[in-house]
Amino acid sequence: MKYQKIVWLAALGTSAIAMPAFAVNGHYPPGIEGLSAAAAPPEGLYYRGYLLRYDVDNFNDGSGAAVPGDNSGTVTALAHRFIWMTDKQFLGADYGMETIIPMLDIEFDLDVAGGQSFKDDGIGDLFVGPVILGWHGAQWDATFAAGHWFDTADFDARNPASVGKGYGSTMLTLGGMWHFDQEKRWNVSALSRYEIKTEQDNTGITPGDSWLVEWGIGHRLANGLELGLVGYDAWQLEADEDAPTSDKAERHAVGAEAGYFWPTAGVMLKGAYYHEYDASAGGLKGLESEGNTVRLQLTKFL
Repeated sequence: MKYQKIVWLAALGTSAIAMPAFAVNGHYPPGIEGLSAAAAPPEGLYYRGYLLRYDVDNFNDGSGAAVPGDNSGTVTALAHRFIWMTDKQFLGADYGMETIIPMLDIEFDLDVAGGQSFKDDGIGDLFVGPVILGWHGAQWDATFAAGHWFDTADFDARNPASVGKGYGSTMLTLGGMWHFDQEKRWNVSALSRYEIKTEQDNTGITPGDSWLVEWGIGHRLANGLELGLVGYDAWQLEADEDAPTSDKAERHAVGAEAGYFWPTAGVMLKGAYYHEYDASAGGLKGLESEGNTVRLQLTKFL
């Protein structure tokens, strides 16, 4: 069925790229997946390219208040993700695996740090996910995935714009999607990530566990265009071990998304905009950015 392929293309949402600037003390950046993100694709090999621009409006402290001065920053990212869904099944689910190679360009201008500018660019920490499990029902889909962000990129504890995190993260994913009607024109979805970190290089700090939920409510028009409301909510669940403070990071945003599928070319293009309306810092970073994200996704059947 054509629409099933549209949903699966829209949904390759079992992982994403690493963003030191605005992940909640982890590798996974909120807002990378949106509508229909909790369904695994059918058997085959897929490529997805993520192009993202994040603009910082201000930096907040542990209470969520903006710090004084003219503080700004940008993150530009292009991530290459490859997904292979096999013809095997496990626990009644389709089985697959994935890998992600992120490329980052980060720049901060911080009055709060004495007017200093910080920059870095290069390949970020690599992700390998040996487990993707996808279940499919008549009007529902569910996904579980597990993988690890490896500490492979350059990290400098003195540079807040470092493309590397300086630690590894094991990430567990669980999500679901429900179609309100048999024609599958309306759907609601939620995709959650849980990250467990290792000790950071050179600092001796171990970031606390974090949890993030991306959600979406979408409607597919008769011409195939899908439109919807999207958002994310992220929390640091444990204080960073041996950090200067016991503050825990938090981040919330809402936005809109549009997507379209060209079946003859096996290509889907999606775009989204997110506005963050609340953010507070954790102990490891001391400050948390609050800003706006523009995201484009290109997905191709290989």
